[in-house]
Amino acid sequence: PPQLTLAPACQPELTLVSACHPEMTLSSGSAQLTLDPARQPEETPVPKLVELTLEPVHCRPELLDACADLINEQWPRSRASRLHSLGQSSDAFPLCLMLLSPRPTPEAAPIVVGHARLSRVLDRPQSLLVETVVVARALRGRGFGRRLMEGLEAFARARGFRRLHLTTHDQLHFYAHLGYQLGEPVQGLVFTSRRLPATLLNAFPRAPFPRSPCKVTPSLTAQAAPRVPKGSSLLPPPPLPEPPTTLPPPPAGPPPQSLLETQYQDLRGRPIFWMEKDI
Repeated sequence: PPQLTLAPACQPELTLVSACHPEMTLSSGSAQLTLDPARQPEETPVPKLVELTLEPVHCRPELLDACADLINEQWPRSRASRLHSLGQSSDAFPLCLMLLSPRPTPEAAPIVVGHARLSRVLDRPQSLLVETVVVARALRGRGFGRRLMEGLEAFARARGFRRLHLTTHDQLHFYAHLGYQLGEPVQGLVFTSRRLPATLLNAFPRAPFPRSPCKVTPSLTAQAAPRVPKGSSLLPPPPLPEPPTTLPPPPAGPPPQSLLETQYQDLRGRPIFWMEKDI
C-alpha cells in the first residue's frame, strides 16, 4: 500500500496565537519552544525601604479596597465587614496605618505594602495596642515588617505615647529582635470619643464581676434581745485558736513565661503571647 511521508523541511512553522502569550512560537521541525525576550512581561520591581511612607487609612480613602484585600489575604473575612472596620479609623483612635510604596508610574496608585492598627489602652493613657500587623506575602522576609514596626513606634512616640502592647501566636522571635518583651494582658478600647471624659472611661471596673456593697437584710421573725442584768458584764470572747506549728505552703504563682510557653490563650484556646516595649 502507498505510504504518506512528510518531509521535515516542508513542514510549516506552527505558531500559537494567544492573547496571554503572543510571544510564544513552537516550531514543529525543531520541536523547540522559543520565547521572544523583547516581548516578555516585566516583573514588578521590589519597593525600596527608603522610599516607603506610613499614612493613615482615613487620609487615603481611595486605597481602602487595596488595604482590605491585603488584610483578607492573611485573615479571610467579609469584605463589607473589613471595609467597615477600616472606615472607623480616625485621629481619635482606633487608627489604621498603611505602609505605602511610591507609584510605579505617574498614573498608578501607590502600592499597599503593609498595615497595622493602633488602639488606646484602658487605664494606661501613655500606651497603645498594636493589632492586625500584616505585610504582603510576596514581600515578606525582606525587612518590610521591621520597617512597618519602626514606623509605628515613631508615629506613636511623636504623639506622646511611651509604650506599645501587642499579641502574637508565632512571631515571638521577630518581635523579640525588635526589643519587645513578654508582658501582661491589657484591654484595648474599641472606640474613643472626645465627648467622653476620662473619668467616665476610668469608671469601668477592672474585675468582670465587681462586689456589690453589703446590705443588712431584716430578719423575717423579730426576736427580743436578751436583757443583761444591771451591774453584770458580758462574757469574754472565746480565746483565739493557737497557730499551727507548721505554716502551709504559699499559693503557687502563675507558671513561668518564656518564648516557648505561655499561660494565656485566645478565644479559640490557642496559646497567645502578650508582649510590650517602651518607646
